[in-house]
Amino acid sequence: MTDTAIDYEQEPREGEIKIHTTEDFDGMREAGRIAASCLDMLTEHVAPGVTTQSLDDLVRAFVFDHGAIPATVGYRGYRHSSCISLNHVICHGIPGPKVLKNGDIMNIDVTVIVDGWHGDTSRMYFAGETKVKAQRLVDTTYDALMAGIETVKPGSNLRDIGRAIQTLSEGQGFSVVRDFCGHGLGRVFHAPPNVVHYAEYKDRFGAIHRASNITLQQGMFFTIEPMINDGKPDVKLLKDGWTAVSRDKSLSAQFEHSIGVTETGYEIFTKSPKGLNKPPYA
Repeated sequence: MTDTAIDYEQEPREGEIKIHTTEDFDGMREAGRIAASCLDMLTEHVAPGVTTQSLDDLVRAFVFDHGAIPATVGYRGYRHSSCISLNHVICHGIPGPKVLKNGDIMNIDVTVIVDGWHGDTSRMYFAGETKVKAQRLVDTTYDALMAGIETVKPGSNLRDIGRAIQTLSEGQGFSVVRDFCGHGLGRVFHAPPNVVHYAEYKDRFGAIHRASNITLQQGMFFTIEPMINDGKPDVKLLKDGWTAVSRDKSLSAQFEHSIGVTETGYEIFTKSPKGLNKPPYA
């Protein structure tokens, strides 16, 4: 689940970011494996005619069957085991009676708790056949996620992540959502640092916003989860208080991984055990 971006001047001090031990990586690996396996399971169930609630029911059953807990149930009053965001929904789409139609694209976001550790990941899915434009948006979003991850190593900084994502996405004619961001995690769901997916941008009033230049250290855990729009980056929050949509109703895509900073680079905790990284899935 994404976090709400805050102004960089209000970010927590570097000393407030948890630095984890080698043993902590083991806990994150298991939580990440179960979360990623859950998304693998869903690939054969996403199809036209299926409701988003039925997909959430599958998530809930899978998580409990694997000795984990769905972290989103009860989180700030949220009642579902996943977020399912269709088409122009950017994030935090609420599962319900909505029936998938041929050509729908969607992000499914799952967070599990295993022995106190949080595995947080999301992936895009297609219901039936999709259009070339949607495929291109999804491919670019996945490539942007991986470009951001590739910058991670001790001594680099959070702005490097945002720069890689922004450069690749905007270079393909898409826009980066600025209102939501990645976040630290571990034994807590959302923690410092905030990981925005841009390096710098100028708002409509002419003010310049820059990503944090906090230096990465071995033992930091956080998510990277770019949300990329086919149109403008502007967001509208619906009356339910959760669902965020693109204001111009353009298509939106997102991928998310939980990662840890290692001695020489990074480890992806939520990598697909079956190699099902992006749609279409065989």
